[in-house]
Amino acid sequence: MGIAAVVTIAGAAFAYTAGWLSPHRLTPQKFVAALAPPKGPALGHRRNHVIGICYTGTFTANGAGSALSTAQVFRSGQYPVVGRFNLPGGDPHMPDALAQARGFSFRITTPDGGDWRSAMLDAPFFAASSPENFYKFITAAASKNPNDIKTYLGAHPETLSFIGWAKGHPRTESWAEDRFNSLNSFVFTDGSGTKRTGRWSLVPSAPAVTLTPDELKARDPNFLLQDITQRVAAAPQHWDLILTIANPGDSTSDPTKAWPVDRQTIKAGMLTVSQIEDEANGPCRDVNFDPAVLPAGIATSDDGFPAARSAAYRVSFDKRIAEAKSYPHTTAGGQQ
Repeated sequence: MGIAAVVTIAGAAFAYTAGWLSPHRLTPQKFVAALAPPKGPALGHRRNHVIGICYTGTFTANGAGSALSTAQVFRSGQYPVVGRFNLPGGDPHMPDALAQARGFSFRITTPDGGDWRSAMLDAPFFAASSPENFYKFITAAASKNPNDIKTYLGAHPETLSFIGWAKGHPRTESWAEDRFNSLNSFVFTDGSGTKRTGRWSLVPSAPAVTLTPDELKARDPNFLLQDITQRVAAAPQHWDLILTIANPGDSTSDPTKAWPVDRQTIKAGMLTVSQIEDEANGPCRDVNFDPAVLPAGIATSDDGFPAARSAAYRVSFDKRIAEAKSYPHTTAGGQQ
């Protein structure tokens, strides 16, 4: 897989924000435009993670998360979820087998007006340590001078690690078998006002069955969409929501740094997907899975990416709403 494909994977989930990058004035509009595929964006669609399908379900909290945060979503109970399985990239016709990463988004709402949104990847870490470095990576990869990307990668071995993951990690046969990670860090505040920084993951109940490269190539172009539809029709699919807490000294601002596996974890509950709906007229179509939309008790940290993503997601949302007449409101269109 080439550098351009890695840029697509990374950019699909993490785009740069409002603010300035000296000496160039960088806006969310410019960044979203820079991530467009060579033939231009698919009008009426999300600017990245174009391929996707809606789901509805529930989050059943077991109460354990309340030791970390006052958010109602962690109090024992069951809360409605709307979300989206998705694949990175801007090409609505890309075969599922070519996706080098997979995404999972959710929106959980609570009776007190709480709204928790998250857009996650199956990657264990990210490609760049800051929005500034990510922008440098994208511009270097797009440069006609091959020395630009060589220079960037030479100075940023963390990006090489992400490229190695994207090229070589095992692919499962289903979204239902994938673990998804927030990658970014957030601050949890408990009832006494104590603040702790953490990340979250969704760990599947279904055991992973990996595919060889030849098996992957032999699959139907829409095999992931077909598989999740069939699985959920047969039985609800489940993921445990795991909160991982940083130790003092852990980097909370740099999503390229995975924390050691011995960090404290809290199993806060179970997310259950109980129904799949085509995106064309489904409940997730017009949801902006803005990672900066958080309930009271959870806040952004010193990690700059959530704010960056929020700004870019808003640009993408506004564009596709303005282009609604170009969206194919059909079953096939709903799988994009």
